[in-house]
Amino acid sequence: MASLSLKNVKKIYPFSGDDTKKKKKKKGDAPEKKSNLQVTDKGVIAVHDFNLEIKDKEFIVLVGPSGCGKSTTLRMIAGLEEISEGELYIGDRLVNDVAPKDRDIAMVFQNYALYPHMTVYENMAFALKLRHTPKDEIDRAVKQAAEILDITQYLGRKPKALSGGQRQRVAIGRAIVRNPQVFLMDEPLSNLDAKLRNQMRAEIIKLRERIDTTFIYVTHDQTEAMTLGDRIVIMKDGFIQQIGTPQEVFNHPYNLFVAGFIGSPQMNLFDAKLVKKNGKYAVILDNLTVELSEEKQAALAKNNVAEQNITLGVRPEHITLCRNGGISAKVDVSEMMGSTVHLHVSAMGRDVVLVISTMNMTGAEVAALSNGATVGFDFNGTVCHVFNKETGINLEA
Repeated sequence: MASLSLKNVKKIYPFSGDDTKKKKKKKGDAPEKKSNLQVTDKGVIAVHDFNLEIKDKEFIVLVGPSGCGKSTTLRMIAGLEEISEGELYIGDRLVNDVAPKDRDIAMVFQNYALYPHMTVYENMAFALKLRHTPKDEIDRAVKQAAEILDITQYLGRKPKALSGGQRQRVAIGRAIVRNPQVFLMDEPLSNLDAKLRNQMRAEIIKLRERIDTTFIYVTHDQTEAMTLGDRIVIMKDGFIQQIGTPQEVFNHPYNLFVAGFIGSPQMNLFDAKLVKKNGKYAVILDNLTVELSEEKQAALAKNNVAEQNITLGVRPEHITLCRNGGISAKVDVSEMMGSTVHLHVSAMGRDVVLVISTMNMTGAEVAALSNGATVGFDFNGTVCHVFNKETGINLEA
C-alpha cells in the first residue's frame, strides 16, 4: 500500500518534424489552442501542472469529458506515458524513470486485455508466473481472488465463453493477485450495459473494502465518480478544475464547468442580479427576490462581493412548484420517472428542468403536470449558487 504525490506534472506531446515547420510562430505570439488543448513551441500540452497528494488506501476518481487529460495522467502514473515535466512519487520513491513493471502497480483497462488462448486461471496466474512465484502460492492467490470476485466457477473457461461483466471481473482478478501498492482503473465499466454497470460499480465498492489498497479510477461518468470516490478530481482541457469529496463538489462547485458537469440532470443556469438589502445578500430573478442563506451570506461577505449581474445556478431537484406567485412556466415535456417527474419547461425565454417528487401528490395532481400545462416555481436561498458572469468562478469560493 502506498501514498502518491504528483508535483507539477505536465504532459507535452512534441510535434513531428513536419509539424514543427508548420507551427513556427513569431516571437511574442500567444500560444494557440487546438481542440481545446494549448499548443506551444514544444508541442501540444495535454496535462498542465497537475498537483495532487493521494493518501494511502484512498480512492481517487479522475473525471471529465473525453480529451480532458485524465487517461493520460493515469498512464503517466502507470509509466505507459513519459512525464514531460514534474515529479511523481509512489511512497517516498521518485518513479519518473522507473519502468512500469518496477512501480508495483496494477492496471485494469477499458477493453479487458485478456489473452484469448488462455483460461481464466491462466490469465490471472500469468503475471505471477513471470515473477517465478511458487506454484502453490500462485494457486492460493488465484483462487482467493476468484472467490472475492465470484468467478471460481469460470476458472477453466476461456474469455470468449464469458460475458462482458465476467471478463471485467477476470481483468480485475488478474490485478488483485499481484497484490500491488496501487490499483489503476481506466474506464473499466464503459463497455458494459447500464444494468451491468450499476452491478459492477457495487462490486468495485465491495472489492475496495476487502482489499483495502490505494485506487486511482478514471471515468467520464459523473455517477461513477460520485458513488466510488473518496475524493474527485474534475478535469477540463488538461487542467484540474476542482478537487474535493463528492459532497463538496456537488454542494460547492468552484466554477460553472464543475456545476454543469456534476449532477444529473444538469444544473439550471439563469441570468440574474446579486443585490444587497439591509446588509443581506439576495438574488433577483424575474419577479422573484430570494434572500441567501446565512452560510452563503458569510462567504460572500468574507470575499467582500459587490452587487453585480451574475449567473445563478439552481439544481433541478432543488426547485419547487408553487400554487401562487413564483416564476411562470409552460411545460414542454413531462417525463414520469416513478417517484419523481422531470418537467422540461419554458420560462423567461429559456429551457428549465425541474425534478419534482410525486411521493405526496395525488394521481390527479401528477396528471395535471402534462405537456402544455402552466406551472409556477421558486426556490430558497440555501440552494442558490452565484457565479461571476465573466470568469464563471463561484463568488463564494
